[in-house]
Amino acid sequence: MSGRAYLWLLLPAAALASLWLGWRGLAVADFLYPAWYRVLDVHGHIQHYAPQNRYRDGFATTTPAERKRLFAAIVDAIHADGRGLADLEYHDAAGRPLDHLLREPEVQHLEDVSRLVGVLAPAGWLAVAWTALHLALIRARHWRVPATAHLLVASLAFVTAAVAVVLVIGPVPVFYALHDWIFPPDRPWFFYYQDSLLTTMMKAPDLFGAIAAEILAVALLLYTGILFAARRLSGTGTTR
Repeated sequence: MSGRAYLWLLLPAAALASLWLGWRGLAVADFLYPAWYRVLDVHGHIQHYAPQNRYRDGFATTTPAERKRLFAAIVDAIHADGRGLADLEYHDAAGRPLDHLLREPEVQHLEDVSRLVGVLAPAGWLAVAWTALHLALIRARHWRVPATAHLLVASLAFVTAAVAVVLVIGPVPVFYALHDWIFPPDRPWFFYYQDSLLTTMMKAPDLFGAIAAEILAVALLLYTGILFAARRLSGTGTTR
């Protein structure tokens, strides 16, 4: 393979690999929920809406540490086929159990999320392997790679166009449309704050927007690193 043809295989794989590794890395850090808890004033949001919940009592008496523990448990569960979601309990400041965190529709939705993650995982790891293979081939076959800055400009132009489309349509309508498209129509995914401790403790959709932004930021750093590595492995010179 000569010229720039291999770039059509490397760049999409590198982008998908970067997004997947960004997701997995941030999942280990609970998507920085403790930091967003402060930045988005999730505490104030919980104190306002938790007492209004029509199905669960006492969540407003839980500590910030307890809420962060529950978020971490949810992250772990969606990466483990949804196991343990129905058993999650929240405790008061003295450690006494108060009630189960999730209602059945919320458990079902998170199980759907878990299945989606399971479906995407093979594609993510395949992209990582494909990217590693291409980096090895670049080194072994001395394929020339354009300057990292040039590749980044081209890639960012595509990302900017995609973001512009989302902004024109509206992030919230796009978010809702994706949920309608991805998840089964008979399984609710939208929950009012007064009906769901899940959406209350996540301050949805604000937290989801913050998580999406951080995943994109980490993915961009990883993507830049992959392009830089490809350039270094190819040696110096210009693209044939």
